[in-house]
Amino acid sequence: MRIYFKTLLLLLLPVFGLAQDKVVTISPAMFDKATDQVFLTTLDGWVFKQGNDTTWAKTDINISGWKKLKPAGLSAKYADKNGKVEGWFRIKIKLDNALDKQQLGFKWKAWAAADIYINGALFTSFGNTGLNGKSFAENQMFPNRWPRSVNLKTGVEYTVVMHFVDYVSPFPPRQLKSEAPTLDFIMGLSGPACASLLSGYLSKASVYNAIWVAVCTILSLLFWLLAIQNPAEKGLRLIAACSTFFALATYATARSLTPMSYIAVSLTGYAINLLTELIFISIPVILANIFKRNISRKFKALLIAVILYSVVNNFLPLAGFFVWAAANLFLIIVCIYYIVSSWRNLRGAQWWIVAGLLSSVMFFGSDVAYTISSPGEARISDLFLYLWTGFILSFPVSMLGYVAMRFKEIIKEVRQNAEQVVQLSEEKKQEALNRQQILEEEVNRQTAEIRTTLDHLRSTQSQLIQSEKMASLGELTAGIAHEIQNPLNFVNNFSEVSAELTQELKEELKSGHTGAAITIADDLEQNLGKIQHHGKRADAIVKSMLQHSQSGSGAKEPTNINALADEYLRLSYHGLRAKDKSFNAELTTHYDDKLPKVNAIPQDIGRVLLNLFNNGFYAVNQKQKLPGADYKPEVSVTTSAENGSIIIKVKDNGIGIPDAIKEKIMQPFFTTKPTGEGTGLGLSLTYDMVVKGHGGSIHVDSTEGEGSEFIIQLPIDTNL
Repeated sequence: MRIYFKTLLLLLLPVFGLAQDKVVTISPAMFDKATDQVFLTTLDGWVFKQGNDTTWAKTDINISGWKKLKPAGLSAKYADKNGKVEGWFRIKIKLDNALDKQQLGFKWKAWAAADIYINGALFTSFGNTGLNGKSFAENQMFPNRWPRSVNLKTGVEYTVVMHFVDYVSPFPPRQLKSEAPTLDFIMGLSGPACASLLSGYLSKASVYNAIWVAVCTILSLLFWLLAIQNPAEKGLRLIAACSTFFALATYATARSLTPMSYIAVSLTGYAINLLTELIFISIPVILANIFKRNISRKFKALLIAVILYSVVNNFLPLAGFFVWAAANLFLIIVCIYYIVSSWRNLRGAQWWIVAGLLSSVMFFGSDVAYTISSPGEARISDLFLYLWTGFILSFPVSMLGYVAMRFKEIIKEVRQNAEQVVQLSEEKKQEALNRQQILEEEVNRQTAEIRTTLDHLRSTQSQLIQSEKMASLGELTAGIAHEIQNPLNFVNNFSEVSAELTQELKEELKSGHTGAAITIADDLEQNLGKIQHHGKRADAIVKSMLQHSQSGSGAKEPTNINALADEYLRLSYHGLRAKDKSFNAELTTHYDDKLPKVNAIPQDIGRVLLNLFNNGFYAVNQKQKLPGADYKPEVSVTTSAENGSIIIKVKDNGIGIPDAIKEKIMQPFFTTKPTGEGTGLGLSLTYDMVVKGHGGSIHVDSTEGEGSEFIIQLPIDTNL
């Protein structure tokens, strides 16, 4: 917010001339009524000389080489290579008799440092020009806005001399700091009312600025707190951001009323311009969000372009005021479009935003009208501050009203939804109970079905296990049939021979050949021994078959593993031979003669060995059927005692087991045999019998295409 106290004298504008004889008379008519000051920069009679010589402050020097130049005509073209402009101005004035006994003062409003001499004597300094060997210090605005009293008598001629030092601005455009259009470079002669007017206005302006900053800051903090607590409300974040721009802009405006350097004031001005632009941009975005309007990509790109233009234009002016005005006019038109197109659909809290914008427009229009009607008095009047207060705070306060009303609407909506939920819950309560009853009945029905299914599964499982036993029994029977055939043949043959010998014995006895009869009796005795031996052999084979086909008592007993393995190896081999006469394989055994007996269930260990032997013969038989080089099938069994355990190794050189299924072969019902040739329970039962039944272990080493080796470990009972 600019404060228009044009109380100082604008320096410079060259006009060539020689001696200065003209004396300017200051009369009451020359004083501005609103500010009670005369602007000396409007007077002719100034002369200027560039450089620095303290003798130029004297009244009796030759000024024939000086230029006629008003202070406002000084520019950056007078700067040296360091950007410094230094020179001396002179003018002669006298007071009209009507100003007799009036308390007057000099005012200076410029960044340039200046020493003011009256009739050759130093009257006052603003900043430091380097006088008395001190370093240059630019004049700061606010400490030197107050008029400095001067005793001037009427009818007396006074030579006013000004030593002037300024520098080119570091910011573009590269001009003198005192040339900046927003920083009035003025020297003036003020009347007695000037200080009172300025003091009163600045005091009020400081109070109003503090109010603006406090209100906007409190609203900003409140909105951010609500936005953080309600992250789903995107509009709250936009409102919080807009209120923050208001707070920062008002703070920067208030800060501009305090003493600051040229750079600080310039940056503050840039910040105010940028924050103002952000406010202009955020308002249509807020409207679009509140009115539920979509923002197109082109419009978003335009908003970003306006922000970038505002940033760049602060430091490097591009197209100046007209482009800035056109961009903001477009944003205002967008706001008007949103309001007009949504007018019929506006409800509740949305009216607060519309009211805030209309109030801001009303206050701004009133301020413009008042300034036009009273250009001098407007900027230092109470009405100006009232209008600006309404303009600045209308929209932030309206956002507070919107948020309050919006939360009230949300609470109302929640209550209505709660009532609807209660009504629906009462209606659906009975439905839920009915559903629950139906579900309970369905659960009971399905539970009964599951129980029936489990019973069927258990029965099926038992049947499958029995089927597996019968399958192995079938293979065993074929081997037993082959094994039992040999002793039966011996029994039959020796029986026939014995019958013939009996007839011969009778004949010899009848003939009285005692010696021959005794010889025949000896042969008959040998035949009977052989018949008894092979009969016992057949009996052992039959008992073994019965043991395998029955479940047994399940009681453990000392068992000879070597004998058990040898018997079931032959039975398994002959069983496969009975099915396939063309099958042949080499049987290799490596039995440990010193192998102790193990406390085991013979039937179970027999089934384990039979399963492994059957699998081994099946693997080598499958490989034998493959086309290729000469192949000799071989199945071997090895027993040994190691570390308190008996180790049984069953190895074949068959087709092997692929790595992908090694972990599955012990699972129930998993088989690689064709449908109808295997149940998938053989290795599963084998695992259960070894691990669960005897506390042992079983694992397999296999390479696909080369063969497999099953290794069984059974603990030795040391009490046997």
